[in-house]
Amino acid sequence: MPRKRNNDSERQRRVVAQEAARIIVNHGVRDYRVAKQKAAERLSIGSRGSLPGNAEIETAVAEHLQLFGGEAHEDRLRLMRVAALSAMDLLAAFSPRLVGPVLAGTADENSVVNLHVFADSPEVVALELEQVGIGYRAYERRLKSRRNQVESYSGFEFNHGNNAIQATVFPVDGIRQAPMSPIDGKPMRRADSASVQALLEHV
Repeated sequence: MPRKRNNDSERQRRVVAQEAARIIVNHGVRDYRVAKQKAAERLSIGSRGSLPGNAEIETAVAEHLQLFGGEAHEDRLRLMRVAALSAMDLLAAFSPRLVGPVLAGTADENSVVNLHVFADSPEVVALELEQVGIGYRAYERRLKSRRNQVESYSGFEFNHGNNAIQATVFPVDGIRQAPMSPIDGKPMRRADSASVQALLEHV
């Protein structure tokens, strides 16, 4: 009996993850928790049931894009990585690193290119953008550090290569330790320009 209950629980988690992935890709919902709740509601599964974790949902998103995205997804991902590389070149003075869905390969048409940049102050990055004639919108992002503390970071969103770029600014020594990923609780994967170039060459 326990084995059957475990199998039912695993099947339920998988079904909810697949529905959450569909909501994320088709409806542009970026918050995995919200997508998971919507999926559970649509499938009439109570929140007390066995719901998938964020890592399971990210896997389901990757599978959904691979299954239904086809060449269109591959082309979009390549163009976003090209835009990321160009933006990284633009912000080369701040040791940019690519993070998030564009790096992971789970980006869709609603995704933005996420960069981490490193500077003595956010104002230095803003000045650099102004000097090259790029308009931007400032934002604040809350991220969890290795010490399990939530810290706020300034960032700038701008358009580049027909893509929205979000550059979140960290202290210079922040390059040594990435913040925790909301997906799996591990340090965020970061890629420098050479690594992004390698991704493009091996597609």
